Amino acid sequence: MEKFHVLTSHVVALPVNDIDTDQIIPARFLKRIQKDGFGQFLFADWRYLADGSLNPDFILNNPQSQGASILLAGDNFGCGSSREHAPWSLADWGFRAVLSTSFADIFYNNSLKVGLLPVQISPENSRYLFETIQASPQTPLTIDLPSQSWTLSEALSGEFTIHPFAKQCLLDGMDQLSYLFSFEDRVTEYEATHGS
Repeated sequence: MEKFHVLTSHVVALPVNDIDTDQIIPARFLKRIQKDGFGQFLFADWRYLADGSLNPDFILNNPQSQGASILLAGDNFGCGSSREHAPWSLADWGFRAVLSTSFADIFYNNSLKVGLLPVQISPENSRYLFETIQASPQTPLTIDLPSQSWTLSEALSGEFTIHPFAKQCLLDGMDQLSYLFSFEDRVTEYEATHGS
């Protein structure tokens, strides 16, 4: 997992509330056994037309959205089923952070485990961000994990909360299993000195 410290990127603004995990990645794409490669299916029913061509009206297909690492979404993002494929697909597409006024709990926790940072913002800041980004899509936003803050081109800033353990895992670039394995030498040493 890639380390997360400070991220600066333009933002994809998706002003839709209650985006559920089936909209993030439809169930028909969940048959893969690998964790990667899901980015191509992200928002598939919105990104593609019935004939399989790209929907020119969907924001991810806009040339200005390419290369963005931050998604700004409406309220209650990631609701619905608990599929971990939803954060996998967002991360595989290239997103490192998602901003919303609220997240479904399971989606929130699944995101942290794959290095995708969910940042909860106030409704007032959300409205301002949407207005600013829709008017100027290339406006950069910076997320600083060590200080747990975000800044929009010096015009607006805010703070966010994150569990200390999840924060440390992101800073170190490790998931929970990697964290446990980081103690392998200490476990081996303990076993050697406290044998049966």
